[in-house]
Amino acid sequence: MKKNSILYQTYTKILLAELRPAMGCTEPISIAYAAAKCRDLLGCKPERCILEVSSSIIKNAKSVTVPNTSGLKGIAAAVAAGIVGGNAEAELQVIAEMGQAQIEQIEPYLSNTPVEIRRAQNGIVFYIDMQVWGQGHTARLIIADHHTNIVHVEKDGDILFDKAEDATQKGVDADKTSLTIAGIWDYVQSVDLSDISPALTRQIEYNSALSKEGLTHSWGAEIGRILQKESNGNVRMLAQAAAAAGSDARMNGCELPAVILSGSGNQGITATMPVLVYAQHLASTQEQLFRALVLADLVTIHQKEGIGSVSAFCGAVCAGIGAGCGIAYLQGADYKAICHTIVNALAILSGMICDGAKSSCAAKISSAVDAGIMGYTMYVHGKQFYDGEGIVKKGVENSINNVCTIARDGMRETNDCILDVMLKT
Repeated sequence: MKKNSILYQTYTKILLAELRPAMGCTEPISIAYAAAKCRDLLGCKPERCILEVSSSIIKNAKSVTVPNTSGLKGIAAAVAAGIVGGNAEAELQVIAEMGQAQIEQIEPYLSNTPVEIRRAQNGIVFYIDMQVWGQGHTARLIIADHHTNIVHVEKDGDILFDKAEDATQKGVDADKTSLTIAGIWDYVQSVDLSDISPALTRQIEYNSALSKEGLTHSWGAEIGRILQKESNGNVRMLAQAAAAAGSDARMNGCELPAVILSGSGNQGITATMPVLVYAQHLASTQEQLFRALVLADLVTIHQKEGIGSVSAFCGAVCAGIGAGCGIAYLQGADYKAICHTIVNALAILSGMICDGAKSSCAAKISSAVDAGIMGYTMYVHGKQFYDGEGIVKKGVENSINNVCTIARDGMRETNDCILDVMLKT
């Protein structure tokens, strides 16, 4: 792929736009971002809040610990954190710089301020609609489709900004339709690493720090530490452990940022850490590691683009398969091997549901990484899943499209059913 080509520039732009830092699970952080924006718009701390959000937002924010809240979980905690101490200009790092005095104000604010949470029924999968009242004024802000994609702003009934008609469209994702596995492979071979190395270096640094935190200290169910103890030095298990440990820490309130992929810190960690573990094990060069990460990242993004930002389909599967491709690359895999790795892994684990962000995400990540590695291991041993076996179709893009269709369209009702089960008392 030529550096001056439109496709090269598009792939580079996609990669750099995706590899962003975020502190905390991105759905509650998006809520905190909306809350901080509303506070600034209103000009004071709201005296009352109504939040209308889609099923996927409720599901992904309900059970996860919000950083810098002294261990509080859920949507109301995210709202309060954003209002009390959020920096609205910091987007997905909105509550990263809160001081202790602000943190101590969160629980009293929640005790004295009504925060009403409603389930949206408009069919938009990613939707946050916040309305606030204070000092005789009102403000409203809507985020749709993506974590920082503001589509509507109003104050005291006057519309200041509106692009709500874009809420059900792909918006900033439109250029991702150019991604193909063949194109990704070409880009991996030809990319000038100086164009992307700062982003990759930050990806390694941030996600490694989260993984180290999860392996060193007690967070959540300690899936990463358990896998590490059971590994006996086995690199495959150590790769799973490194990814799971980052999620252990992140899902349980760790205040270190992750570099995200497809709007998810868990996916960013999952695509990063197994590749890094194998690169260290194989004594790979920095160039080999960087190109393997580019492959892992873009394969993850390509799969997730057809599914959507949130779904009943566990996004860790996409990232685990991406990691499997990166690991295969480090072991000398060619384009054909990468295609078979993806199809095999999709056939193994494409049914795993997303039941929200919480401690068990670490265990799902472990399974996803294992499936990604198994996809390549099958190919090395001359085995594969064939056209017509379940969702598998001849051609890697056809198999990816089948899974995307199931996850995006077929699992819409599943998403609502999962939330109904989660909310059932």
